[in-house]
Amino acid sequence: MTEQQPGTIASWSRFAALAAALCLLFFAGSVTQAQTDDPFGDGSADPVKLFERGQNAHAHGDLLKALEFYEEAIKVRPEFAEAEFQRGSALVGLGRLQEAESALRRAMELRKDWSLPYSALGALLVRLNQDSDAESVLRQALKLDNQDNLALRMLADIRLRKGDAKEALELAHRATNDANAPASAWILRAMAERTAGDKVAALTSFDRVLQLDPANLSALIERAEIRLGDGDNERALADLKTAESLNKGDKATASRLAADYELAGKPDDAKRVAEAAGVTQAAPVSSDGTLKVLGTPEEIAAANSEDPAVSLKALENLLEKNPNNAMLLARLGVAYRTVDANRSLDYYKRAAAKEPANPDYATGYSSALVQARRFGEAAVILRRVIQVAPDNYVAHANLATALYELKQFPAAVAEYEWLLKAKPDLHVAYYFIATAHDYLGEYEQALEAYESFLARADATANQLELEKVKLRLPSLRRQIRLGQGVKQKSDTKH
Repeated sequence: MTEQQPGTIASWSRFAALAAALCLLFFAGSVTQAQTDDPFGDGSADPVKLFERGQNAHAHGDLLKALEFYEEAIKVRPEFAEAEFQRGSALVGLGRLQEAESALRRAMELRKDWSLPYSALGALLVRLNQDSDAESVLRQALKLDNQDNLALRMLADIRLRKGDAKEALELAHRATNDANAPASAWILRAMAERTAGDKVAALTSFDRVLQLDPANLSALIERAEIRLGDGDNERALADLKTAESLNKGDKATASRLAADYELAGKPDDAKRVAEAAGVTQAAPVSSDGTLKVLGTPEEIAAANSEDPAVSLKALENLLEKNPNNAMLLARLGVAYRTVDANRSLDYYKRAAAKEPANPDYATGYSSALVQARRFGEAAVILRRVIQVAPDNYVAHANLATALYELKQFPAAVAEYEWLLKAKPDLHVAYYFIATAHDYLGEYEQALEAYESFLARADATANQLELEKVKLRLPSLRRQIRLGQGVKQKSDTKH
């Protein structure tokens, strides 16, 4: 299973898109701030001259030389915000992301009313998977400049991934109001429109993306899927063939193309694409089209035994005869889960690799990743599963756990709230919602959720959590009385 963000192919090469956005941004708007006379009469000691040399090297792709000039300019003029800003840009390009973050924060300190360092830092934090911090910084950028296009796009992306299609669409609309809006702005708008159920608007926006960027894989496949849903197979197949010709061996894209060819009634094309990319292999099938397991009746019966020791050995024997059978691999993943976590993870991973489009195998693999505390990898896969199977309860439950452990608390809260809607008697979810709000300093929301948990929790099953809540509540109430914490009210009543 390729570990990629759900939904937007290559999610859609998200990190590359962010880097490109940063580089474009860093050459806009800062030069004019540095256009002053040379007070020294000596270019080597003039911070503006040094800055301009850095800009020139930067424009020609010599990032190390650019960084050297920016740093020399800052030595001469330590309060040179524009040089700090461009220094951050060069550091991003060099992959020195922690240093880049420091430079951008320094630029923000030096010019608190300038939106560009805020939006650039927000984009960098998104790249570092720090969505909560990124969102705060991007909202500040928009307070300073409500037309900051990068901030609009990055914030729309965050809101879309958090399931807030309404705000994502509003932000994307604002981004595309710019006559020079890039294809990335239009694709965000199209994705938000598709998520909101407005297929007609989404098709129009994907058309716009492909006018700006005819080779945009994400737009081609997303448009094909909408057309397939509308029964417009002829034009959908044309999009899929174009996308296939553009794909450079990316397995996630190949898996999606294969699944779409199946939906279009082209199983031969699906098989060809998948096998060419190495994401699946041919397996024997019976006359009714179902996957055949080669083995004796006795071996099959043993594999279905209720005795774990018997079934485990039989499954391993069958796998030797059917090495490409994803179902057997997944069964072994289940069998080894409580016996050998590492072997369980390996079997699930192999099953998901054989059939990347199967949400059950992907869910099993990601569940094993959660058990192994590899939360970041699990979250990536689970988001893809949920896009394909939005009502997959197990995927939502594991994603909630992964996001909580990753301290991505706003996104975790959204998942726990989904779980409560699906299963109202899952009372422990209130505890995790409460503690997430507590970590975020949203004390009033935390108190509300804690009280909901206390009113519903089982004294035996939730004994540990109940004790923690009772210890926390006195100090929490005191903090609220003192006016501490974030004051924003939750839209959701627990």
